[in-house]
Amino acid sequence: MMQNRQGPWADLMPRVLSALVMVAVAICAVWAGGLVFSLVIALSCGGMIWELSLMLAPRRFGLAVLLGAATAFAVMASTLLPMMAALAVVLLPVGLGAALVAEQARIRFAVFALWVVMAGVSFIWLRNGLGAQWLVWLILVVVATDVAGYFAGKTIGGPKFWPRISPKKTWSGTSAGWIAAAVVGVIFAARFDMGAGFVLASVLVSMASQAGDVAESALKRQTGVKDSSALIPGHGGLLDRFDGMLGAAAMFLFLFTFLG
Repeated sequence: MMQNRQGPWADLMPRVLSALVMVAVAICAVWAGGLVFSLVIALSCGGMIWELSLMLAPRRFGLAVLLGAATAFAVMASTLLPMMAALAVVLLPVGLGAALVAEQARIRFAVFALWVVMAGVSFIWLRNGLGAQWLVWLILVVVATDVAGYFAGKTIGGPKFWPRISPKKTWSGTSAGWIAAAVVGVIFAARFDMGAGFVLASVLVSMASQAGDVAESALKRQTGVKDSSALIPGHGGLLDRFDGMLGAAAMFLFLFTFLG
């Protein structure tokens, strides 16, 4: 049997190539804004609900397609409606899925599906309401956290962060992610004319993105799957790639709502 000569870096090339494609799509969508950005987010949310449905009900592919399509349509439709009506619309596929999946999976579906659709609405509001630079900051915090954590974890290693839930994560990678997020915060604090509190906010967003990753890892362990899907070479599925973004969006909404 041939040995893998690349060792821990075996997945680096597909990860890099996939990341470049995702970055290109993200840049184009963020730059375009409006309906283009909303459509990208809506399709991403639909894809994540499709993955979630297959993780919880692996033999019901038709149901997964239905719920994914319903979610994408609901998130897109929410951009054309007043806030209260928009919230009611995006809750429809959440309730539909919770009613149709197996009884033992209903709570998990509802929690994760609600998380996904609310994050989608939040991203659309963030880009089209507050402006591109705020969304760029959020994305860079999550990307810096992920990249710094990946390389620090691979090169430094050390004690595991939470081996029972996420066996690959180390304390070195986790803390490196916080430091990278702080650097992004320093850069944008000057641009936004904000002080040290904004750097702290960037670190909190980083921690939330890591919490999102841990939550998705726990879901995969409960459902017995390695990746949420195989849509993205080297990264797994959309939930695998964007779980951190979901956590970051939730933290940003909390900070913006309660602290301003």
